[in-house]
Amino acid sequence: MALDKEKIYTDTPGKKNVIHFNNAGSSLMPRQVLDAQIAHLKLEASIGGYEAMAHAKDKIDAVYASIAKLVRADPAEIAIVENATVGWAMAFYAIDFKSGDRILTVEAEYVSNYIAYLHMARDKGVSIEVIPSGEDGNLCLDILEDMIDENVKLISATHVPTNSGLVNTVAELGKVARKYNILFLVDACQSAGQMPLDVDEIGCDMLSATSRKYLRGPRGIGFLYVRKSVIEKLHPPIVDLRSAVWKDASSYKLSPDARRFENWEYNYAAMLGFGAAVDYALEIGLENIQARIDELAGLLREKLQAICGIKTHTISENQCGIVTFHMEGYEAADIVQALREKHINTSVSEPNSTLLDANKNRLPNLVRASVHYYNDEDEVSRFIDELKNCITVDE
Repeated sequence: MALDKEKIYTDTPGKKNVIHFNNAGSSLMPRQVLDAQIAHLKLEASIGGYEAMAHAKDKIDAVYASIAKLVRADPAEIAIVENATVGWAMAFYAIDFKSGDRILTVEAEYVSNYIAYLHMARDKGVSIEVIPSGEDGNLCLDILEDMIDENVKLISATHVPTNSGLVNTVAELGKVARKYNILFLVDACQSAGQMPLDVDEIGCDMLSATSRKYLRGPRGIGFLYVRKSVIEKLHPPIVDLRSAVWKDASSYKLSPDARRFENWEYNYAAMLGFGAAVDYALEIGLENIQARIDELAGLLREKLQAICGIKTHTISENQCGIVTFHMEGYEAADIVQALREKHINTSVSEPNSTLLDANKNRLPNLVRASVHYYNDEDEVSRFIDELKNCITVDE
């Protein structure tokens, strides 16, 4: 199905103000997402917060169903949380790690996740081991098989790293995790909303993602998927009256579903905006979204690689909508600032966000330009023209 570009552009009011190539940071919201939030805030202001929550109960319940549809799960396997970091951490710290347990992760792992591994290594004496990648950036799956033993407690991977367009082959990791009955945790922050996700196809037990990136939702909200078969094995690090029932003076009972990973207080306006964003993506179709993003990202890489002196950080052929590059003699932050003054949004990807991968590939600070389906070819051309102007002026 072809995208209705005219409707999509009309639905994106921010497109009139900026060229937004910072979708891996936080996308421009469709008006439907903005309207859902404003409507609920007005309701809270007019009748009260608790009363507005009760009034919107059916809409709130529908958000779980929409997210479940997004990842092809059951609504009982979905927890809605303050952000993806909270969701990921609630899953990770719910695992009963013991001294001697091993965590296997990927080279291009995200900084927050790796710091959590280090924290667990310090507190529980677990070891952290990295699944190597080849020169092409792809995971060495044959070596992974040799790394498995009875002490491997968790395989954990970022699906799409923050510092490049690489797409890790998480489904292949999932096959190994299932084969050896190992817990598998996926950080899908940069992939949710950019490409189809199927938790059974991936083979993950837990998956976290945010609203604000490619799903085009509000900031300050995210979700966690936890497979039914492992929920009872996981005790969240924080529990309250939403995640558990207080039975008597000496005991409580955790919720039997993924809501054991939630807590009581919510920004319900953000939650409803999140639901509207997921519904918007589902209506367009994730296959259609991915195809358009790949088309625009491919065009952007081609035009960047034609500029003398610019080097794109493109190792693997398995790429997505994140395009990173640098130019010798220019600071990434200066390029980002110069573009912003021209109403073009990009961001800086620093080496310490994916330290292992950055050290291996000797990466400097990179300019990250991340496109979405509401961008267009004219914006890519204008971006390239303004980038050339920035370089010319600086010289």
